[in-house]
Amino acid sequence: MEVTYRCFELDPTMGRDIKENMYEALAKKYGMSIAQAKANTERMTQMAKDAGLEYHFDTLILTNTFDAHRLTMLAKKQGLMQEMTERLLRAYFTESKHIGNHETLTQLAVEVGLEREAVEKMLASDEMADAVRADEAVARQYQINSVPFFLINKKYAVTGAQPIEVFVQALRKVIAEDEIVVLGDADNGVVCDENGCELPKK
Repeated sequence: MEVTYRCFELDPTMGRDIKENMYEALAKKYGMSIAQAKANTERMTQMAKDAGLEYHFDTLILTNTFDAHRLTMLAKKQGLMQEMTERLLRAYFTESKHIGNHETLTQLAVEVGLEREAVEKMLASDEMADAVRADEAVARQYQINSVPFFLINKKYAVTGAQPIEVFVQALRKVIAEDEIVVLGDADNGVVCDENGCELPKK
């Protein structure tokens, strides 16, 4: 099974340098109190901890992620998309790094094996922008409006932070549907390979 990351921005209109913290942004977006926003993120933090992840919403730096997505597409060309994506997620959620900042992005890219000069050149241009927008266009076609969203074989969707059992069930269903069903009696048909054909057994 091959896992491919796709680009998706929750808020493409967000600026690069945001003064609001996560709690203020959530309260404003969903019409809730700061206390409610903190309670929601505390549940997310605990879920992440249970999965072996460390989230720090108190110090998380909100920013526009379009350039970070462009960086992942550059990494994809060099077979490093998974490494780059994982590094960006850790930098954002765990290390509270500003992943909208070009110097930060460049340093993270170098850490996973990309060349500094190539990254700096890409970030200074609009390179990879079309690739990011193409992914986002596909997301709109599938009517994706939240993350996480997992699409298996372009047919089965798993949305939200689901238990492992949900993924196992989905994968088993896909595997079962992909199995070849043999129709007819194999002993009564002509079988051919590179050595010729074998007549049916009488």
